[in-house]
Amino acid sequence: MTHSESAARPSGKLLSGAEYRESLRRYRPTVYVDGELIDSVADAPSLQPGINALAVTYDFALDPAKARLMTAQQSLRGQTVNRMLHLNESAGDLLNKLEAVRILCQETGCAQRYLAHDALNAIHQVSARIDDARGSREHRARFAAYLDEVQERDLSLGIAMTDAKGDRSQRPHQQANPDTYVHIVDRHGTGIVISGTKAIVTGAPYMHELLVMPSRNMSTADADFAVCCAIPVDAPGLTIVARPAGRPGEKVEHGAALFSRRYGQSTAVVIFERVFVPWERVFFAGEWEHSGSLTYNYATHHRHSCIAARAGFGDLLIGAGALMCEANGFAPGRKASLREPMVELIKITEGFFACGVAASVYGTPDEFSGSFMPDPVFANIGKLLLATQIYDMHRLAHEVSGGLIVALPGPDEDHNPATAATLAEVLRANPDVPYDKRIEVARFIEDLTASYQGGWYSVISLHGGGSPAAMKQEIWRNYPLGSKVELVERLLDRGVLHDESRAITRNRQPGRCCDAGCSPPGQAIMTPIVSGS
Repeated sequence: MTHSESAARPSGKLLSGAEYRESLRRYRPTVYVDGELIDSVADAPSLQPGINALAVTYDFALDPAKARLMTAQQSLRGQTVNRMLHLNESAGDLLNKLEAVRILCQETGCAQRYLAHDALNAIHQVSARIDDARGSREHRARFAAYLDEVQERDLSLGIAMTDAKGDRSQRPHQQANPDTYVHIVDRHGTGIVISGTKAIVTGAPYMHELLVMPSRNMSTADADFAVCCAIPVDAPGLTIVARPAGRPGEKVEHGAALFSRRYGQSTAVVIFERVFVPWERVFFAGEWEHSGSLTYNYATHHRHSCIAARAGFGDLLIGAGALMCEANGFAPGRKASLREPMVELIKITEGFFACGVAASVYGTPDEFSGSFMPDPVFANIGKLLLATQIYDMHRLAHEVSGGLIVALPGPDEDHNPATAATLAEVLRANPDVPYDKRIEVARFIEDLTASYQGGWYSVISLHGGGSPAAMKQEIWRNYPLGSKVELVERLLDRGVLHDESRAITRNRQPGRCCDAGCSPPGQAIMTPIVSGS
């Protein structure tokens, strides 16, 4: 074990945000941001908004008012762990994770660390599936040992899943350049060696470790590309090429980028050049037939989490839109032209979040591991709704706010003695709201919806967790269409006899109205989190 692996934190103790920052100093990853080699990630101004966001996931877990939601009791270890590192043991866990991610993203826009939760749950489930197929416990035990370490040290994990992919029409083994996918280049008694490229790795520079996962269903010819393992961010041969997190340093003293200079997210391309991984950190290597299960399980967990993340972002837009109406001198409750778009914004946000709640309530134990999976239909519908409606959310925020959010003079004019006084007089609207408060909200909305950062939120909402086409495929694949067809046939007195050979009736499931459907006997009953109790 390297020094960075063993010294990330005091053993058996939840980290604070400050301790998380300090732990980053014990790692020496090779990171480039805007062409510059970063000497110390913890001190790099370009990465501070991302580090700030991750620190919140630690501090909230130590906040007595939030701890019951932000932490969980992991029965496998009998210890309290950060919710972002917890294996779901009930439908209640799924709901609590959903609420925890929403609260984190209300504060940070995107908390990022929930990806670790989604990946750990998926790997846990697939490890059990592999062992079940082989009649062993090797993969379960290997992953359990790693999970103990991650929870014990309260690590942040980046998810290296999306490959560079090369020619999209070709499978991994058909690529002219095999390094467009991460793959195994060597195996020996102590471990494997991997090379290749992962793209769109969220928060990579300020994570402790990366979880490498396959990005697609593999074939037998793609066996070398079916690899899942854990690697410290400073492993030899690993290079991180990242973009800045948020909008650090933009007019800090004058008030521009009010949100995204404080909180943001870096994404990175990660290049693996003959990186060695010891066997105890390899969760599968060559088991191509299980790669599809891993990507499916991860996608289902992650789309469920994305619902909560964008609901938290929606809360920011709702609050800012209402403040802007007030600053402009209008009361949405009395003015229909503002009330209607505000209600539409609320409907969109709470509509897709309700799908996340349903996916939690109808969650079921995984067949092999026993840990809980969100309902795939509701998880995919919720993610599809937010992915396609994020642009409507921005539009509605613009509609209730007016054109001032992009037409204000620059923040330097607020301190120009020749113009500041006049602007403060003529650009004031509601006499009860000072000019500086009005423009503060206007620039906040600009930052979230009409800036570089606003565009980033749109694209990451559309494609994060998979494209809309992938979600539509999963909805169609999992929806009980056959049950609906047979319902109508019964009402038509056709004397229906279920026939598995009929494609239209093949996909069936029990109704969601009794113990055979929505709540199997013995399923945990969710209880509300009571503040201060």
